Amino acid sequence: MRPLPRRARGFTLIEVLVALGIVAIALLAGTQATSALTRNAQRQTDMLLGQLCAENELVRMRLSQQMPPVGDSSGTCEQAGKLFNVTLVVRPTPNPSFRRADVKVSDGQYPVLSITSIVGRF
Repeated sequence: MRPLPRRARGFTLIEVLVALGIVAIALLAGTQATSALTRNAQRQTDMLLGQLCAENELVRMRLSQQMPPVGDSSGTCEQAGKLFNVTLVVRPTPNPSFRRADVKVSDGQYPVLSITSIVGRF
């Protein structure tokens, strides 16, 4: 009498496909998380560089030791090899000894940062 053949050991095709599906979903989630972290790091870098540009504009205005004229002006600022557009908006306040200065920084397409300050008479 012949012995019965042993059942082959290993994974079935269904088990392999399910395992591959699970691995693919995990890799996709990891890729999306990495992409989000990269975008956030770039945004944080842009905000830091934009803040430097805005603060430079406010310091320049204070160092002139003159009351800034009411109106809008714009220019560019380069930080770390990246060019930013800087818009300075000066508006009067109810007290004539002070002016409100808004500095808006953009990277060309998108706004990066906006800082508001009050400048007094020197």
